[in-house]
This record gives sequence, C-alpha cells and structure tokens, in this order.
Amino acid sequence: MDSKHNSSTKHFLSLLDLHPDALRNLLARAIELKKSRNSGEIYEPLKNCTLGMIFEKASTRTRVSFEAGMTQLGGHAIFLSSRDTQLGRGEPIEDSARVLSRMVDGVIIRTFEQETVELFARYSQVPVINALTDLYHPCQLLADMQTYFEHRGDIAGRKVVWVGDGNNMCHSYVNAARQLDFQLDIACPEGYDPDPGILQGAADRCRIVRDPLEAAESADLVATDVWASMGQEGEQSERTRAFKNYQVDDALMERTGSDALFMHCLPAHRGEEVSASVIDGPRSVVWDEAENRLHAQKALLELLMSHKQA
Repeated sequence: MDSKHNSSTKHFLSLLDLHPDALRNLLARAIELKKSRNSGEIYEPLKNCTLGMIFEKASTRTRVSFEAGMTQLGGHAIFLSSRDTQLGRGEPIEDSARVLSRMVDGVIIRTFEQETVELFARYSQVPVINALTDLYHPCQLLADMQTYFEHRGDIAGRKVVWVGDGNNMCHSYVNAARQLDFQLDIACPEGYDPDPGILQGAADRCRIVRDPLEAAESADLVATDVWASMGQEGEQSERTRAFKNYQVDDALMERTGSDALFMHCLPAHRGEEVSASVIDGPRSVVWDEAENRLHAQKALLELLMSHKQA
C-alpha cells in the first residue's frame, strides 16, 4: 500500500460500512444540518478541503447535492467526467486512486461496477464514497431514511414495500432493512429479483412477494424506481411488459397504512412505475427526499472528511 492512511481511512461504499448506531447518528446529524442551513447559519468544517467527483454516469441530484454541499461546508468540489480524464482512456483505477488521493481530501465515484469503487478505495489515502453503482445507491438511502425519520420518526419495526426492479435501489433498501431493523416486502416480477446473496444477508427481514397489492398491505412506506435504469434503455419494451402490473397507483396506496408515505429516487416516469396522482399527491414526499440528498451527504462528508473527526 502507498500510505499508512489506507488501513485507517473510512469509506462509504454501502450502508453496511456504518454501524447501525453510527447510521442513526448520521441521520440525526443530517436533520440538524438541514435546520442550521434553513436558519442561515454558516458552518464550514471543510474549509480548504477539496472533493474529487468522478462521474462515469449522468447525474442531476447527485452532482448538484455533493457540489453544493461541499460549498456550504466551506470546501470545493472538482467534477471529473470520464470523457475528460485519463480514467476514460484506460488508466488503471489503482493508479488514478494513488494520484488523486494525494491531491484531494475525499472522492465520490458514480460508475457501473461496484468493483470499481472498491478497488479505488483500496488504493486511496482519502475517504471514498459510492455515489451510485449498478449494485448499490447508498447515498440515496441516507436521504430516504432521513425523510422518513423527519415525517414519521424512527423506521425500526415498520413495514416498507419496494415495488419494481430488484436493482441497486432495491439492494440498498435490503441493506437499510438490516441496519435500521424494518421489514421489507419486495414486489417484483419473476426474472427481476434482487441479488440472492444480498437478500440472504437480510433473510429474516426481507421477502419477495409477486403480487404488489398483497405486498402493500398495511405498509408504512412505499418506494419505487424507473422500470429501465441507465444502460437498460434497450430493454424498455420488454421491461414495460414485465412491469405493467407493478405501477404504484391509487389502488395500491389504498392497501397501505393510513400514514404511509411514497418515495421515488427520481427521475420519475409518470404513467409507468408511478401514477401522477400518487407522485403529485398528498402522500408523496419525493421533493423532501430529493432535497435531503444535500443534507444527508453533508453529514456524510463531515463524518468522513472533517479533521475534527480524525
């Protein structure tokens, strides 16, 4: 290894990288940071710190929330597209990690393979954050859980329903069920199940239910995602057929508990995975959820990068 920091550097590659108590503390801190920003307080624990942001996939919320978050914490963020860096021309990930981590104080990576962020972290002297891979989207779950805590209190013991593809968002919901102790029903068509290895780790809290209406019974939270994620556009027609009965609509929400919330990581396709009446309706908290990407990630950046925490 290149540095004595490697063994002690903390990374956030999945929700399982934080102890459940630390995860709850992080969510509480995110709520505090949101309140302090809304009251106009200036708080700059990351002054003179720089965040490198490597993006190999398109982004709106992730890029803006991390970049704005670093600015608000007194630091700076550098956007690095694979089109404009040596990574996109085949430089080994290990070499990029060695070089970048000598120049910046933290790195976020939005890419395809989970192995990419894991390999980068292995050779990095500074914290690495998974800003989305094909396997996980842990930063989104921080925002989702913060939003639930704000609206309904602790999620422990609650029932959550995931409707749709067993994708990276679903995998992160499985990990959240493990970490925060809630029940998760996954309503997905055959052939679109989550990774069995990930599911096995939360077997006591998660189950697959083919009928979305059955899964929604007495739920406290319903979450979904687009039917075809980035890179799956060629499967759109096939996926539309497979998921046609997996729309979160009024009929499904009527089966849930009276206090149930609806979440979506966005962007959303009204009339496909969710009806307009649900996403634009009174149970939807998607705009709070989207805003909370900023606050939850600020809490994460503070935890991993603040010299006071070192």
